[in-house]
Amino acid sequence: MSRLALRQFRTSAWTAVVGLALVAAAVVATRPHFVTAARRACGADPDCPAITGLALDNAAARTAAGLVVILAPALIGAFWGAPLVAREFEAGTHQLVWTQSIGRTRWLAGKLAVAGTATVVASASLSALVTWWAAPLDHGAGYATFDQRDIVPIGYALFAFALGLAAGLVTRRTLPAMALTLAGLLAARIAVTEWIRPLIAAPRVVTTPLDPDNTGYGWGGNILLGVGESTLQPRTPDLPDAWIQSVRVVDAAGASLTDQTLRATCPTLETGGHGPAGPAPEAVRQQLHDCVARIGEQHHVVVTYQPGDRYWTFQWWELAVFLLGAGLLVGYACYRLRRGTS
Repeated sequence: MSRLALRQFRTSAWTAVVGLALVAAAVVATRPHFVTAARRACGADPDCPAITGLALDNAAARTAAGLVVILAPALIGAFWGAPLVAREFEAGTHQLVWTQSIGRTRWLAGKLAVAGTATVVASASLSALVTWWAAPLDHGAGYATFDQRDIVPIGYALFAFALGLAAGLVTRRTLPAMALTLAGLLAARIAVTEWIRPLIAAPRVVTTPLDPDNTGYGWGGNILLGVGESTLQPRTPDLPDAWIQSVRVVDAAGASLTDQTLRATCPTLETGGHGPAGPAPEAVRQQLHDCVARIGEQHHVVVTYQPGDRYWTFQWWELAVFLLGAGLLVGYACYRLRRGTS
């Protein structure tokens, strides 16, 4: 059964090998440039401020590499997981295999062993290549590239593969299974990022005065939809590698600064500097400074964050969450194949 599974998976395996070879070639060709530039800018200090500017100069390349890592699990789920059994049902070849003394569980186990191993190897190799390639520029990035580096992409890939397998068993059609896999993976990623990840560890809180010299004024909300309100934008304190969850201006009771309070305290800011008759930029800055100073008499800044030293805690927990999801999906697939598929 393993030989048959290997033959069926041969084209997909070679596609992955070629793709990884291209990524490796790009990594080997471009990484020395990053290393040289980082050493020239910072010497032996990888955390010097110049690294941030160097990272911004190469933002396009880093974004492209991150997209490759993010999209790889979706492609694995859609093109490896979804067709794994759905294609067999569409062609009717599963009945031929089952009549040759090969049980359903053994048939599925052989396929899972081959494709599952390939999923781990491909996702781990891709993540390792990109993590190593971007290392000279990632110092100080903290959680900004969390889902594009290290071990969590392996969990995403295995979950997507298992989701594709389950979707293929439910629909018995490759294209619907691929669509369900992509939608399900997106929903799972959003759910974990927004609701599960913040629950892994209680955030830390730091309180700072509202500094008139380091506070801006803007709009909080969706400008296109016209939903939002005026807001102050205090500068975030220096928290190396931290995941900033929220920055709020609150009063002594912990209540957030409201749009009404801001407008009442700073009535001239709403129109200042937006037209020919408006005050000069220097006057606007002075108005903002005076406004923030008045608000700061009764308000302060509260920053909620996860420190950088918890990075690997979040990596391992998120990997475990997606591995658990993958295990449940594979268990469901085995149960459905044995009990619910005629």
